[in-house]
Amino acid sequence: MAGQKNVQEQDINQLLKVRRDKLADLQANGKDPFQITKFDVTHHSVDIKEDYERLEGTSVTVAGRMMFKRVMGKASFCNVQDLKGNLQIYVARDSIGEDSYKDFKKYDVGDILGITGEVFKTKTGEISVHASSVTLLSKSLQILPEKFHGLTDTDMRYRQRYVDLIMNQEVKDTFVKRSKVISSIRKYLDAQGFMEVETPMLVSNAGGAAARPFETHFNALNEDIKLRISLELYLKRLIVGGLERVYEIGRVFRNEGLDTRHNPEFTLMELYQAYTDYHGMMDLTENLYRYIAKEVTGSEIITYNGHEMDLSKPFERITMVEAVKRYANVDFDEIHSAQEAKKIADERHIEYEDRHEKGDILNLFFEEFVEEHLIQPVFIMDHPIEISPLTKKKLENPEYVERFEFFMNGWEMANAYSELNDPIDQRERFEAQEKLLAAGDAEANQTDEDFLNALSIGMPPTGGIGFGIDRMVMMMTDAAAIRDVLLFPTMKTLGGKDQ
Repeated sequence: MAGQKNVQEQDINQLLKVRRDKLADLQANGKDPFQITKFDVTHHSVDIKEDYERLEGTSVTVAGRMMFKRVMGKASFCNVQDLKGNLQIYVARDSIGEDSYKDFKKYDVGDILGITGEVFKTKTGEISVHASSVTLLSKSLQILPEKFHGLTDTDMRYRQRYVDLIMNQEVKDTFVKRSKVISSIRKYLDAQGFMEVETPMLVSNAGGAAARPFETHFNALNEDIKLRISLELYLKRLIVGGLERVYEIGRVFRNEGLDTRHNPEFTLMELYQAYTDYHGMMDLTENLYRYIAKEVTGSEIITYNGHEMDLSKPFERITMVEAVKRYANVDFDEIHSAQEAKKIADERHIEYEDRHEKGDILNLFFEEFVEEHLIQPVFIMDHPIEISPLTKKKLENPEYVERFEFFMNGWEMANAYSELNDPIDQRERFEAQEKLLAAGDAEANQTDEDFLNALSIGMPPTGGIGFGIDRMVMMMTDAAAIRDVLLFPTMKTLGGKDQ
C-alpha cells in the first residue's frame, strides 16, 4: 500500500513538473497567461442554453475553467465551467488557426480559458459554442482532485473550499442560495421600513447573550477587550436614539465548541422595532420565513433531512410550560418552588446545578423532552425569568417573561423578546447575573453601565429578535452541517497553519 502511494506521488510530481514546463514554454514565447489583465465576457453558460433560440448563430464570448478535453485530430471538444454551469466548446484548427490550435492541445484540465465563437447545436443536440478564438487566461499549476481519487475527504473540502466549489456544483449552488437568503432578508426588512446599521465587534463588555466570549488585548489603549457575542445592546441604544426600526446582519463570536450546528464565529441577524412586542415579532417571523422560502426555494413548503415543513400555515404558538406538559407530562404550574422542581428532576434523571431555580429546571426539561419533537414551525412562548435577563416580565405572572423561541426541525431558529425597558429592573437583573458570574458561570452577563444610562434616557416599548442566519441557510438548502453553509468554517490548524 505504501509503495502504491509513493508511485502515485511520483506520478503527481511528474505531472506538476509538466505543467510548470508548459508555463515556462509559454512565457519564453511571449504568451504568459499571467500577463493578461482583462477579458470581456458577454454571456454565461446557462444564459446561452436558456436563450438558445435567440442566440443561435450569433457570436458570444464566455470564460471559465476547462473541466474536460477530448482532442480528435483537427478538431476537439472541451467543457468549460463558469459561475452558472457548464458549456461545451467545439475547437477546430481551421477556425482558430494552426498555431492557436497547437497551443490549445497543450492546455490542461483546470486551465482558465476565454472563448469567442458562434452558438450552435451539435448533431447530438447539445448546445455548444464553435470557437473562433481561444485565449489562455490563467494556467493551472495544480491538479484537480478527481484526476486520481475525487474530492471525497470532508475535512479537505472545508479547508480547500475553492477546490470544493470547482468540483461540486451543489456546493456552489448552496452558497448562491446563501447569498439569496441574505439579500431576501434585506429586501423584506427594507420594505417594512427597517434601517440596516453596523455596530462594534470589539467591545469592552460582551453582553446580550449567554455565551463565553473571546478575549484579546488592544495594545494602543493597553486594554483588554472582547469580541461581541451578540448585537443586542448597541441596537437597543439606537432605539433609544429614535431610530425606530433597525437591524444588523453580522458576525458574532462565541468561545464554544464545534459541532454540526455550532461554529465559534457565525452570522446573526438582530432587529428591533419600537412600539411593538413579542407578538409583533411572531407575525414578522412568520411573514419573513415565508417570504425567504418562496424567494430562495420557490415554495412555502421546504424539506430538510426528509422532514417536510409547511410554512404556508399559521405557525403554532405554545408556552414552554404547555410544551413540557405535552411532551414530558410534567405540569410546572403545579410546581411552586425550586425544591419541588429539583425533586421532579431527580425522578426524571435530569441533571441540574445547586444554583438552579425552578425556571432553570423547567428549561432543562424543555431541552431534554421537548425540542426534538418540534419539527413543524412553532413558537415556544413565555420563558422563565431566570433564563431571560433582558426581557419584560408578564404582568399576570412575573415568574415568566414575554419571550419566544422559534423552532423548526427540532432546532431553535430565532429568539425574541418584548424588550425590558425599565432601567431599575434591568439593573437588578444585571446584579443577579453578576452573582452568577462570581459563582463561576462564565456565560453570565456583566453590568453594562452605559446601556443602563441609555435605558434611563428612555426606551419605548420595543420588540426584538435574533435569527441564526447559518441555520436558516441550512434549512433552505437541506445542508447537513453548519460547515456546509460557511464558506470557510473554523478548522483545527495543521502543523501550525491552516491547510
